[in-house]
Amino acid sequence: MRRRRVGHPEHHGATVNAIAATLRIAVVGATSLIGEAVIDEIGSRKIEYAELHALEDARDIGAQTGAADRKIEVGAIDAFDFSRVDLVFFCSRAAVAERYAEAAARHAWVIDSSSAFRGRSEVPLVAVDVNAGVLARQSMRGLIALPGSASVALATALAPLHAAAGLERVEVATYHAVSGRGRAAMEALAAETVALLSGKKAAGRSFGRQIAFNVIPLVDDLGADGMSREEARMIAETRRVLGLPDLQINITAVRVPVFFGHGLAVHVRLERELSAAAAAAMLHSSNGLSVIEPDSAAQVPTPAVLASAPDQVYVGRIRTDPSRDRSLNFWVMADNVRKCAAHNAVSAAQILVNGSQ
Repeated sequence: MRRRRVGHPEHHGATVNAIAATLRIAVVGATSLIGEAVIDEIGSRKIEYAELHALEDARDIGAQTGAADRKIEVGAIDAFDFSRVDLVFFCSRAAVAERYAEAAARHAWVIDSSSAFRGRSEVPLVAVDVNAGVLARQSMRGLIALPGSASVALATALAPLHAAAGLERVEVATYHAVSGRGRAAMEALAAETVALLSGKKAAGRSFGRQIAFNVIPLVDDLGADGMSREEARMIAETRRVLGLPDLQINITAVRVPVFFGHGLAVHVRLERELSAAAAAAMLHSSNGLSVIEPDSAAQVPTPAVLASAPDQVYVGRIRTDPSRDRSLNFWVMADNVRKCAAHNAVSAAQILVNGSQ
């Protein structure tokens, strides 16, 4: 499957160069995986801008980031005046967003990829392929939160099924890639793999235990009820993005030794009957989704293949659940850094800026 770039989700009718050339942008956390992907996404879409500032809170200040032909020097966030810009992407830790994002939002649109503001009802939570309409109500500045990558992938796949037959209950097992924890976690997986293949012991520092050749049924800390923080976030974020506050959702989040690409095994019970073929057709025609047919060369969506083609959420193994009526099973795969984070962030920005013109 060939990688496909888009200027903007098709249903918004925007062109690649729709953002005005006078736009001033800042990327906080510019050397993080998501920050680098956001800068790459801006370049790949050929978005015109007057200024692009790369910022960090402590690390990599003075370093350079961005494409080889358009390097940007990284500056310090604590010395930056946010009244100088129109748009800010926060791609750093939640603590950084908590410290700076609200002040920046008094001057500019702020799009935050961290978990800092996702739980605040007054802050819009946006997955552009699902609920981009909430952005139409935004003024020339303010704070926008983005769901976690697994929530974006899940909501994108669920939305068309709800529109077609209504969602009654959703059960999910996730397969979280280590890049969800950042570059250090990826380096830990690589180092542990080399160590184990060399007959040495894995350090196991990034996840509190070995991740190479292992599966850890725990993403983030456990709450008093036995649910992990990631599972609780996914439930809340998916309900909110879909606009279904009472939807029954049960999730087990698992970390697997994969660099990029979150996978989700999804089981849904619907309010009305929907065949697997009809569901596949509905998903195939929906925004941000690509269905992998069983007879295709890819056959099933896998991270090793499709994490390098990150513009879509991929769905496969669509089938009827033989044990329950009105129920379907399917598999979801999406690049957690590029599609679910950077692509979502830049698409939201384009909607905001295009709507202001």
